[in-house]
Amino acid sequence: MKIQKVLALIISMTFILAACSIPSTPTAAPTEVATVPVATAEPTQVQVPTQTQEPTTETEQWMVFSSNRGGDYSDLYVMALDGSGLQRLTQGDSNYFAGPWYPDGQKLLFTGFGLLHSFVGVMNADGSGIKDLSQQSESDEAFPALSPDGSLIAFTSRRDGNNEIYVMNADGTVPMRLTDTPGDDFGAAWSPDGNKLVFVSDRDRPTGQYNLYIMEKDGSNLTRLTYDAGIDYAPAWSPDGSKIVFRSDASGKSDLYVVNIDGSGLTNLTKGAGDNWNPEWSKDGSQIIFQTNRDGNWEIYVMNANGSNLLNLTKNSADDQYPNLK
Repeated sequence: MKIQKVLALIISMTFILAACSIPSTPTAAPTEVATVPVATAEPTQVQVPTQTQEPTTETEQWMVFSSNRGGDYSDLYVMALDGSGLQRLTQGDSNYFAGPWYPDGQKLLFTGFGLLHSFVGVMNADGSGIKDLSQQSESDEAFPALSPDGSLIAFTSRRDGNNEIYVMNADGTVPMRLTDTPGDDFGAAWSPDGNKLVFVSDRDRPTGQYNLYIMEKDGSNLTRLTYDAGIDYAPAWSPDGSKIVFRSDASGKSDLYVVNIDGSGLTNLTKGAGDNWNPEWSKDGSQIIFQTNRDGNWEIYVMNANGSNLLNLTKNSADDQYPNLK
């Protein structure tokens, strides 16, 4: 599967992507990856979250997100969570998908789209100083994830033939492949201690039928996290390291779920209200920010970590996606 197709699925075909084929992993020497997942407990029956207090926007003050509100393409915007201070960071003839902020808040990562390929890039917080970190003219790169200390970037590349997980230094040097399977491995997210990665793979299922896996940051000690019959995407690790939130259609709808890192405690947070994607935790773990089309177009919402008390943050007729909190 091409990265282009994976991206198209994750944004539910909202944007028409440039025709770019994404070869698999970066050319650096791969480390050995365990190919047999370690068995974990089957997820428990889905639980119903309980009500808690109304979410506020005091925990995180700013976010970067992607939006086509300025025209035909998806550009990057920064906005305070109360809706004020909107600033457009990019403006051109290609799409930009927002990625994570650096720990000091002075730079951020993104996925950009050139004429032929997607790439992992970095820019200053005001949109200046854009730099292509991938430096791969013949393959697609996407889904950058910054380690908690800001020193490493995990990303997806097809440079070796199929989608694989790579890691490189924050300046784009010394890329190293972590996974090596015939299937697709993509969309990695770091654990809060920076020692592990959770990612998406179809290595044990038919092509395109994805579950979640966890591995050490060097690609070793691979374990399978989810076993549901749905298609799982977009994992994000909770700040305390105990849970992972992700998107799945296991219920027949595109919902957000949370699961303990041993595979237990699987809980549906959104319960069939629209399509829900790209969740991210607040830094204190009390809230989850995500994108949803429950209002007829893509908007960015925040909710309590148990799925209660949703609040629309963007309230715009355009499509707003890929939120990342500063």
